[in-house]
Amino acid sequence: MQDPGIRPLALCIFHHHGKILVNQFHDAAGGQTLFRPVGGGIEFGERSIDAIAREVQEELGLSISDVQLIGTLESIFIYEGKTGHEIVQIYDARFDDITVYGKPWLDGCESDGASFRASWHNSSSFTATSRLVPEGLSDLLIKASLLV
Repeated sequence: MQDPGIRPLALCIFHHHGKILVNQFHDAAGGQTLFRPVGGGIEFGERSIDAIAREVQEELGLSISDVQLIGTLESIFIYEGKTGHEIVQIYDARFDDITVYGKPWLDGCESDGASFRASWHNSSSFTATSRLVPEGLSDLLIKASLLV
């Protein structure tokens, strides 16, 4: 079996009135609900800051500005019974279209064609069985005053 390697990711925090925009999904094998900010893989030869702008445009069809790196996390995890390993650049940014902040959710589309709905959540949404991922993200956001 081939080693799957370490996956480089760029994720973006969009925050508004103490809430952040996250995609909710379920790990059937682990029996958990997981929440993750919008973003995705960094392509070879692409800077992570460029990857986050591309990913948000591809997934949500929206442009962003004021993009700033707030931290880097390393995540080793089990999802759907398989071990994963990611190095994650976490960015803070603003949507150029301010009307987005008044919507309860945003419909998006993954690169594989799967649709998703990203919605606004505050820290009370995240528990031991409904986790914000990657590991360490909650602490990073609390330190940066982006999640209350």
